[in-house]
Amino acid sequence: MTVSIIKQSNESITLQVTIPFNRSMLHSENAIQEAINNMGRIATGELLKTFDTEGEDIVLGVIKMTSKGLTNKCYQTPYGEVEIERHIYQASLGGTTFCPLERDARIILTSTPRFAAQISHKMAEMSAPQVIRDFKTNHNRNTSLSLIQRISEAVSSVVQIKEETWSYQVPELKESEIKTIGIGLDGTCMLMCEGGYRQTMVGTIALYDSDGERQHTTYIAAAPEYGKEKFKERLTREIDRAKGLYPAAIRIGIADGAHDNWDFLEKHTTKQTLDFYHATEYLTDVADNLFTNPIERKRWLDDRCHQLKHTTHAATSILFEMEEFLKNKVIDPMVAPLKLVNQEGLLSGEEAILTTSSRLTVVNNSEKNELQAVNNKKTTEKKKKSLESAITYFRNNNTKSRMNYAESVALNHVIGSGVTEAACKTIVKQRLCKSGMRWKDKGAAIILSLRTLVHSTGRWEQFWKKVNQYGFPIAA
Repeated sequence: MTVSIIKQSNESITLQVTIPFNRSMLHSENAIQEAINNMGRIATGELLKTFDTEGEDIVLGVIKMTSKGLTNKCYQTPYGEVEIERHIYQASLGGTTFCPLERDARIILTSTPRFAAQISHKMAEMSAPQVIRDFKTNHNRNTSLSLIQRISEAVSSVVQIKEETWSYQVPELKESEIKTIGIGLDGTCMLMCEGGYRQTMVGTIALYDSDGERQHTTYIAAAPEYGKEKFKERLTREIDRAKGLYPAAIRIGIADGAHDNWDFLEKHTTKQTLDFYHATEYLTDVADNLFTNPIERKRWLDDRCHQLKHTTHAATSILFEMEEFLKNKVIDPMVAPLKLVNQEGLLSGEEAILTTSSRLTVVNNSEKNELQAVNNKKTTEKKKKSLESAITYFRNNNTKSRMNYAESVALNHVIGSGVTEAACKTIVKQRLCKSGMRWKDKGAAIILSLRTLVHSTGRWEQFWKKVNQYGFPIAA
């Protein structure tokens, strides 16, 4: 096949290409792809030349620079490698050289911006060997491991350098549409080259409308670090941006029971909510250890989870009930309506006349041996531990008003940290925890910065628009 230039100027280029056909559709398609790559290399090479000077003296800042003449250099493009001549400049006293073409064409190391975007986007989703195979299979483009790693590292560096100064807009959302901002953070483990498994932090800032429907999510993640300070600084900046965009929105911090998560969220949110599903996990454990009859166990668990979600002060009522279970050494309680208890732990309403003792099977010493034989491995000590754990968990969080689920549901406020937990899997586990993977801090930071940019809707496109507008800070 042949490609020739028919006409060109600084504004356009016209190419002519001849593509041979044969009786194999697959082979013909491969020939078409190769022709496209040939045209792309020629067109890109001529386009790059339009960003060069004519060799005249230039002033960079206050320094006058003179061309050292034309020198050859190879540039990497989506279509293959292109070699062109371009002017290199230097001051009369020597020192660092400067290439106007590379600055104005937004060259990233040796790559054109589109090729750098392709590499870094693929690296956010695949391992480097997979990226190499993808370019070869789907683009008929040969690449090398070192090229892919260097380009993706360069792009990631700019993502991190500019995260403080480059602001990103939320796609097509009006301030009046966003009623609540859900802020969550959680940790998940990944295998490091040194130190074994360490915790990687993930944060989410989710925007919800008046119906409680999630409209947009921003993801933040950081490589394992002791103290988590860098991660918290980044998350704080994103929270401040969200507050600036939606000052009237209610900020809701949502997490599991980790103390350091709450210490952070209490500083940045107006309301805190314990993840509903973590609370129900404790109830599940209590049900599994108290009930030997599976039907009664399910009935009690379903009812208490429903009450917890839809009844005011239900957390206080369930806490009171579990304390009674523990105090009376209850096993296999009869399933009965939950006693209504107010926030101060006092009985209220008509059901207050129904005492706990009328609905509980209390185990005395004579009955204990028979019951333990039925329960098999469910020992009294295990039941006690389960109850004590759940009581402590409920008491600590209920005291902090983090379990007002009925109120939140009525207001269409988020009560689950599923967005953040899903982010731990999507941002970290699916890419950095594949079979055999071990990471150094630098490599993990590169992938996480690219991955959060890709998965936060609209940010990837906005990042490259800013690169196109402002240039690439570490271009060489």
